[in-house]
Amino acid sequence: MQKLTNKEEEIMHILWKLEKAFVKDVLAEITNDKPHYNTLSTIIRNLEDKGFVAYNAYGKTHQYYPIVTKEDYKKRFMTAAIDNYFNNSYKNMVSFFAKEEKISVDELKEIIALIEKQK
Repeated sequence: MQKLTNKEEEIMHILWKLEKAFVKDVLAEITNDKPHYNTLSTIIRNLEDKGFVAYNAYGKTHQYYPIVTKEDYKKRFMTAAIDNYFNNSYKNMVSFFAKEEKISVDELKEIIALIEKQK
């Protein structure tokens, strides 16, 4: 699975939310830095080339839909992030968030309980 640009990822989140959409529908969902219609159409075609979306053709109009699930993308994204930034160590990742005060002691206890429950 190829890496997505920030804008491509933003568009994928919209397509995951809408499930099926024409370019105009995607454009309507963008709140900040709206691209030109043609630019957005190019981004969506790039997502098609990368294997993330497909479409149904209605004459000259295309209705796009995701063929990569949000869950699959999340797994690959997180695996790559943990590998690239935390030396493939989940312990290093959790330690990072604890040091940055992005995770509380109660949340860590919940995570431990989940792990122990799965044993």
